[in-house]
Order: sequence, then structure tokens, then C-alpha cells
Amino acid sequence: MNKQVQIIEKDNKPEYAVVPYEVYVALLEKAEMAEDIAAFDQAVQELETGKDELVPGEVAKRLLEGESPIRIWREFRRISQMELARRAGISQAYVAQLESGRRQGGMRTLKAIARALNLDLEDLLL
Repeated sequence: MNKQVQIIEKDNKPEYAVVPYEVYVALLEKAEMAEDIAAFDQAVQELETGKDELVPGEVAKRLLEGESPIRIWREFRRISQMELARRAGISQAYVAQLESGRRQGGMRTLKAIARALNLDLEDLLL
């Protein structure tokens, strides 16, 4: 490959390397592969340390179909509305209204619910 590289200097120092397009494409593919490997390794580490979790397909399907994220995650965590309300510092009736869509939660409430469900706030904002 070194024979295919042209070095352009500025002030007697290498400034640019010019390579044939096919070499550039090959290098780009290798860089993308390295990024993919790094992302995979990070995901595995986050799973192993408990920072992230696998989500069953049924949960993902329900989220994509537009069902209440609060209800889905509460049921996935196997806690009652009453227990979620207690953990989030709100009433059970308010949880029911949020799950049914009759009320929209404020940011403070949604943050408390996310904490109670061990989620990031973004997980509730679909």
C-alpha cells in the first residue's frame, strides 16, 4: 500500500496523504468495523455490569404499537400501580390516569417514575 500513497508536504512536513479511491474505501470499511466492534464491546460490558438490560421482543413490540410506556415498563418490572405510585411519590389514581393517557405527566413526575422503574427518562418519552 505504501507504493500507492502520495505524501504532500507543507513546510517540509507531511500534510496530506493521497491514496487511490479503492484504498480509501477499504480504510473506511475497516474504520467502520472497528467502531462497530467498540460499540458491541461497550454494549456487552454494560449488560455485564447491569448498566443496561435486554428487553424482550414483546416489550419492544408494545412500545412500538403506542401502548403506554409507563404501563409496559411497570408490568415488565412486575410492580403494581400502587407500588409504582409509592416509589414515585404520587397517587395510584395519577398513575392510572398517566397509563390510560387521560393525563400527561410533568417533567418532575416523569423523572420520578423513570427513577422508580429504573429507567432513563427517554424510555418514557416515546
